[in-house]
Amino acid sequence: MPVGIAALLLARRFIPESRAEHPRRLDPVGQVLVLTLLASVTFGIIEGPTSGWTSPVILGCFILGAAALAALLWWEPRRDEPLIELGLFRTPAFSGAVLIAICAFATLGGFLFLNTLYLQEVRGLSALEAGFHTLPMAVMTIIASPLSGRLVGSRGTRLPLWIAGTAMALGLLPLTWATATTPGWQLLAGYLVFGFGFGMVNTPITNTAVSGLPRSRAGVAAAIASTSRQVGTALGVAVIGAVASAAGPTTHAAWWIMVTLSVAVLLIGHLTANPRPAAPHPSPNRVPA
Repeated sequence: MPVGIAALLLARRFIPESRAEHPRRLDPVGQVLVLTLLASVTFGIIEGPTSGWTSPVILGCFILGAAALAALLWWEPRRDEPLIELGLFRTPAFSGAVLIAICAFATLGGFLFLNTLYLQEVRGLSALEAGFHTLPMAVMTIIASPLSGRLVGSRGTRLPLWIAGTAMALGLLPLTWATATTPGWQLLAGYLVFGFGFGMVNTPITNTAVSGLPRSRAGVAAAIASTSRQVGTALGVAVIGAVASAAGPTTHAAWWIMVTLSVAVLLIGHLTANPRPAAPHPSPNRVPA
């Protein structure tokens, strides 16, 4: 609660107001369909190991999710102002940014979930001690974020995504063989490297999503990329939670899934990100000579 209140006060003080010239209308049908899709799929993934993947409830969740997706793909193109502009996905950079956001934040969500289980249930730490053990990762994320912004401005988005995917994967490797007796310095090294990598990924996501798009569509593109982060976190916790539920908190398979997602950040960034800084948009008030 105190952190949320502080964020609201700081946002009010430091973030300038920004309003669209023509506010978009709400798309309640699209919102319900997206909510149904995400809720049913997430619930099915989380409860699948417990209830059984072929149980009527779990199968019903996935069928409902598929139906919601089909309805969404039918409904959105028929809206003048859709919740999700499907045409944006024809742009490789935008599609890449969405996939990178999902992979990166699925990795983060899975890491925070499984690492907490590992520290408490395998190493026997308290919740407070587990939090302090993870703190170096958060510190490195804070340190890397402004560096990422500078690299995006000077070198484009591809280099930061290379660094992000590589560092995240390398940072997770010590956890793929971690046991109850793994030396603390190995865990610390992994946390530091992973945190640095994750700190490098956030700025390129938004920049890549809006690159090459007109100003009128940049806001929608950035919003979809932001939502993809939340989707990735939810799916990461669901998938890694399902694996841990089936195999226990000592499973190494879940960590390898996160390593694979980190490598995906690297590869997708290489294929879709801009290797050069984006050219600034011309001012709408500028009159050519």
